[in-house]
Amino acid sequence: MDHRAVKQAEGINACNSPVLQYCGGSLSPEQQPPKLLWVKENLQESWSMAFRWMDLSDWLSFRATGDDTRSLCTTVCKWTYLGHAHMEQSKEEDSRNMEACGWDDVFWDEVGLGDLFEGHHVKIGRSVAFPGHPLGSGLTPAAAKELGLLAGTPVGTSLIDAHAGGVGVIESMSSMEPQANGAHRDSICNRMVLVCGTSTCHMAVSQNKVFIPGVWGPYWSAMVPEYWLTEGGQSATGALLDHIVDNHVASPHLANRAASQGVSPYELLNKMLESTANDLKAPFLSALTEDLHVLPDFHGNRSPIADPMSKGIICGLTLDTSEKQLALLYLATIQGIAYGTRHIVEHCNSHGHKIDTLLACGGLAKNPLYIQEHADIVGCPIILPRENESVLLGAAIVGAVAAKKYATLHNAMKALNAAGQVIHPSKDPKVKKYHDTKYRVFRKLYEEQLSHRSIMAEALS
Repeated sequence: MDHRAVKQAEGINACNSPVLQYCGGSLSPEQQPPKLLWVKENLQESWSMAFRWMDLSDWLSFRATGDDTRSLCTTVCKWTYLGHAHMEQSKEEDSRNMEACGWDDVFWDEVGLGDLFEGHHVKIGRSVAFPGHPLGSGLTPAAAKELGLLAGTPVGTSLIDAHAGGVGVIESMSSMEPQANGAHRDSICNRMVLVCGTSTCHMAVSQNKVFIPGVWGPYWSAMVPEYWLTEGGQSATGALLDHIVDNHVASPHLANRAASQGVSPYELLNKMLESTANDLKAPFLSALTEDLHVLPDFHGNRSPIADPMSKGIICGLTLDTSEKQLALLYLATIQGIAYGTRHIVEHCNSHGHKIDTLLACGGLAKNPLYIQEHADIVGCPIILPRENESVLLGAAIVGAVAAKKYATLHNAMKALNAAGQVIHPSKDPKVKKYHDTKYRVFRKLYEEQLSHRSIMAEALS
């Protein structure tokens, strides 16, 4: 969520390097080259002292094993490493060859970070491997002692946390309905995984590379080996709901009531909305927000607009400070987030994907109102995994492959992914009409923001 490197990202994108086509056309300030450039420009002493630059997941595997092999997941998704170039080189030489041959040195030099590829890229990754590749000799004696485990325990090349969630759910297909033509669905390429936490990652895979402006990727083998990954996202979702609730004047009273009932504030808000819908005889619960609209870009828009300068908008505020009004604002925020997901899905489908099913995991996936609103708004069934902690399952799958319990990551996913409950969109045509209409308002809020920005920029020019 660190957006300090907006200026650096703009400068890097102005170079128009060919590597940017594999990042949705431009780098986000959330990715590593802009952040690294920010450090170099603002913390020069730290920059000169740095021994290695790593993602957290690579750092953890390095600490565990002493092996500095990086993950295709981290390097491809966040560092502009070209995974497909890595694979082509490996096939030509040796399928086991993990030499980091996907770095574009011209790019790093152009953006002012050429010193990072000195020493055969030792500071950013001299060797890169598929997730699940066994590292070193497993846990070092020191790491084993710290963790209370056995020295030599296998450790696999890592996954980013959200991508571990993707590995933990995307093959959850056993309970899916047949396609319209009667054939059972046997492909993961028409699915999108929502890993819903502080932020949300929207991940879909394809057998062929799909270039989508404003959406990260296509990333070769960054999550599922030998598939191209498309990665959309919203920079603040769970964090946004917390922000909306915690900063409302009614929040302390709500928190006290929730604690006295032994439930979370969000469970209490969900119950309040059901009660309000009944009391007002609303045609359906979602209709309570007819006059309240939220653009959820409080921390910029990661995709599909890719505008880190976008701001949040709440339209329809009154002087009402009651818990009931907080519940309505909470519902409108959930809907705004879901409209953002719909925007991502529609944008991906308009550029070549054929997404018709969502899979959801993470903390927000445990909120039934959040999931039902997403199903109704996107118009897709949502599969919830049998295993609630899908990120941990994905990490366990990586470990199982490293331990040779399964030959490949894909084999392990097919064996260990399992579907649980399936949430279907409402069949009420009035619900669909309501959300289609509200979605148009949602899209106009950003257009109006651009207009306001332009007016103010002119005033200050």
